Amino acid sequence: HSATSCFTGGEYGKKAKKKSAEVDGEGSAVEEKKMVKSELAVAFPPTFSVSEIKNKQRRHFMFMKLKQEKRKQKMQLRKKRRKEREALGDKAPPKEVPKTIENQRVYDETTVDPEDEEIAFDEGTDEFSAYFNGLTNPKVLITTSDRPRGRTVRFCEQLATVIPNAHVYYRRGLALKRIIPQCVARNFTYLMVINEDRQVPNGMVLCHLPNGPTAHFKVSSVRLRKEMKRRGKNPTEHYPEVILNNFTTRLGHTIGRLFAALFPQEPHFVGRQVATFHNQRDFIFFRFHRYIFKNEKKVGIQELGPRFTLKLRSLQKGTFDSKYGEYEWVMKRHEMEACRRKFQL
Repeated sequence: HSATSCFTGGEYGKKAKKKSAEVDGEGSAVEEKKMVKSELAVAFPPTFSVSEIKNKQRRHFMFMKLKQEKRKQKMQLRKKRRKEREALGDKAPPKEVPKTIENQRVYDETTVDPEDEEIAFDEGTDEFSAYFNGLTNPKVLITTSDRPRGRTVRFCEQLATVIPNAHVYYRRGLALKRIIPQCVARNFTYLMVINEDRQVPNGMVLCHLPNGPTAHFKVSSVRLRKEMKRRGKNPTEHYPEVILNNFTTRLGHTIGRLFAALFPQEPHFVGRQVATFHNQRDFIFFRFHRYIFKNEKKVGIQELGPRFTLKLRSLQKGTFDSKYGEYEWVMKRHEMEACRRKFQL
């Protein structure tokens, strides 16, 4: 009996100590919360720096509070400006243009002037001049890396429905250097190679025949037709219009002409189809739409697919030659992406 009483007494002592420790812990936690609240209530001094706070939890609280204060100030300033504009009416000053990376872009010396005679002469004698002078018609061969998987195969088949006069052939271990002379002999004007990684399309080699140039792109964000919501019916065989946006530099102009030469110059407006290459911050977004005319004044667009994004990796003179090829431009990531406001295309 004495042994059990001693045991219960020891256990009771431990429980009492545990409870007192819990009470002390709760008390310290409550005090800490009160302290944080009192600190948050104080206005932030101009020299305040959140990084000086050592406690991680308190630093997070203060950072969130600082963001909240800045948001409140921004909303108050916006309301004040709105009231001033309503009070002034027509005499109100024009709205400020918001600062974006695009309108703060660093000036590029190679930006193309449409009236420049030298550029006009260069374009009149370059590799694409035969196409723009109407001497050749586009004929495209689309192929893949060895043993393509289902997603890459479907992507190539859908590209062939977008680009007129495109033919899909699968490589059977043939090197590109052997394929190019065969394409030239069969009057193909383009060789397009779709590469894949882990069963997903991740690269595109676009080679203009017979004399080049050759561009290598990284492919991302591929969406096939079945993966798109609210898409229209499959495209028809009409030649689409081509829209090229924001290809302003000499390099961008070359890439734009490379894309333009994929499609016939005389679009069939009856088909109401349009292929768009939109360049934004050196990312080229491809979309394929159809116009939907609602009445004489209103028109809508219906996406047909597929859609994907391209990023230029290199531009090579002549046809594809990985060993002895002369590169006109190569993407050097750490050098070229140091300034976020400088673009190459």
